[in-house]
Amino acid sequence: MKNLKFKPTILTLLLFTSPIQADEFWGLESWMNSLKTPDFDQIQDVNLRKQAFFKYLLPEINKQNEKIIQLRHDIKTGDINSFKLKDIYRYYSVKEDDIDTLLNRVDVVPASLVLAQGAYESNWGRSRFSKHYHNFFGLWCFKKGCGVVPLKRDKNDTHEVAKFSSLSKGLEYYLRSINRNSAYQTLRKIRKNKRDKKLPITGIALAEGLENYAEIGHEYVEKVQSIIRYNKLSEYDYKS
Repeated sequence: MKNLKFKPTILTLLLFTSPIQADEFWGLESWMNSLKTPDFDQIQDVNLRKQAFFKYLLPEINKQNEKIIQLRHDIKTGDINSFKLKDIYRYYSVKEDDIDTLLNRVDVVPASLVLAQGAYESNWGRSRFSKHYHNFFGLWCFKKGCGVVPLKRDKNDTHEVAKFSSLSKGLEYYLRSINRNSAYQTLRKIRKNKRDKKLPITGIALAEGLENYAEIGHEYVEKVQSIIRYNKLSEYDYKS
């Protein structure tokens, strides 16, 4: 799949409900060990639903960010063979030997930002695209048959909502999109500036780079930041 982008969904009342208090949810462990997405609609308690959502996504977010951190380290130290490095340049759409641009793209996306966007775009895991196609981020694709045709798509539109075989695959595409698409160049500049100044890379800060990403502009940024703050998601950000 290629040419993926995000499409914001309608904000629901769940965005600003009470912060998480509960510590367990029946059945979550078995769901996490399968390719099936949890049925968040079954969870009537809002706090439990939110906690189940975060518990489901967070391990995979951390896993993929750790892979990015290791790859970034290998590139900086030269501990990577030339064939793999060529693949990495191609994967991130960077001209070979442009190491600075590559390192600007091979970097973490704060867990708080991923969780907040996932919650907003998927209606806390209850959209049909997240439930059936592991697309928690409103990712679009533009090749016929690449995904699922939206029910209310205008007749002149050609986009489809991308579908993935697992949460891991969907999250991988999301991170790749954030790290290489031109729409998120501002986000990457903010992240690089934080790196250069040895400041924490936070979801609140990087969310400012999403203004050109959605039709509602800076309102989208504010909504994502509000979800991060209200649910205290910054505690999940990688501290380095």
